Amino acid sequence: MDRSAALATKIRTVFAPCSLGAWPTRVEPQPALARALGMQALWLKREDLAGGNKVRGLEFLLSGAPRRSVFVTIGGEGSSHALATARTATAQGYRTAVAVFAQPETDASRSVAEAIANSANLVVRASNVLTLPWAVLRAWRAAHHLGRGKPHWIPGGGADPRAVIGHFLATLELADQLETPPDTIVAPLGTGGTSAGIALGVAWLGWSTRVIGVRVSPRIVANRWRTLRLARQAAALMRQAGLEFTVPRSSIRVEIVDGMGRGYGYPTEEGERARALAEQFGVRLDPTYGAKAFSALLSPTYHAPRTVFWHTFAWP
Repeated sequence: MDRSAALATKIRTVFAPCSLGAWPTRVEPQPALARALGMQALWLKREDLAGGNKVRGLEFLLSGAPRRSVFVTIGGEGSSHALATARTATAQGYRTAVAVFAQPETDASRSVAEAIANSANLVVRASNVLTLPWAVLRAWRAAHHLGRGKPHWIPGGGADPRAVIGHFLATLELADQLETPPDTIVAPLGTGGTSAGIALGVAWLGWSTRVIGVRVSPRIVANRWRTLRLARQAAALMRQAGLEFTVPRSSIRVEIVDGMGRGYGYPTEEGERARALAEQFGVRLDPTYGAKAFSALLSPTYHAPRTVFWHTFAWP
C-alpha cells in the first residue's frame, strides 16, 4: 500500500465517514478539448458523476448522527449543496430543513430548486437578502419538530473542516490516477471547502501544482483567507484525531480568480463562451459554477500545459 492509500485508509478508519459515493471518481482525459484550448493535456475530475462534489464532505458531516436526526443548512434556490444535503440525508434516514435565497433562474437552477423541493422535508424561502436570517431562524425552529434531538447545523456550501477532509481524499485519489502531477488544478470557489481540500492535498503530496479557485460567490464567503483557514483547520483536525499529518503552513497555497461577474448565479459572457466551447466536445457545464470556473482556462494568465478541471456540478 502506497503512502497516499495508507493515509486515506487511516482517515476513513478514524473518522468513520458515511458511505455516500462510489470512489474513486474517474479522471477523464479530454485531448480534443485540450487542443482547442492550446494545451498539452486536459483532464476532468468527474465529481459530478458521484452526485457532485458536496457528497465528499457530507460523508463526514452526516457521520455518527442518530437516525431521524435533522440537518439544517442554507443555500441559493439552485444550490447544489442544499440538494446534495437533502438527498444524502434522506438516504441515511435523516431529515432536512433548508433555508434558501433567490438567485437568477437558469435551466440548472430551476432543476435544482425543483429537486430540493422534492427532497427536503422543509424549505423556507427568504423573500430577499435582508430576510434571509429570519428564514434560517424559521428553518432552525421548525427543525426541532421534524425529528429527534437537537438539529445539526451544516454551514452553507458544507464549508466545514470535516468536509474539507473529504475533498483532501479526492486529491489523494488524483495522485493515483495521474502518472505525474499536473501543472494546474482549476475548480469553482463557492464557499471554499473543495479548494481547501485540494490545496491541502497538493501540499501534503509535495506537488508544485498551482491550485486556482475561480470565485463564483460573494467575496465575504469566497476568499483566499477563508479557504486557507479551512485547509489549516482540517489539517489540525486530523492531527487531533491522532494521525501523523505534517504539512508546512506556507506550503498550502491557493490562487483566487474573480469569475462571479454581476453576482451569484448570474451567467457571465466569459462563462457562456466557455460553456459553449466545452459543449462542442461533449462537456456539459452549469452557468453558476462550472462555466465560470472553466472560463479561467480561456485566459493566458491561467493557461497551463497540463491542467485538471474539477467538474463539480451534478445535474438533477
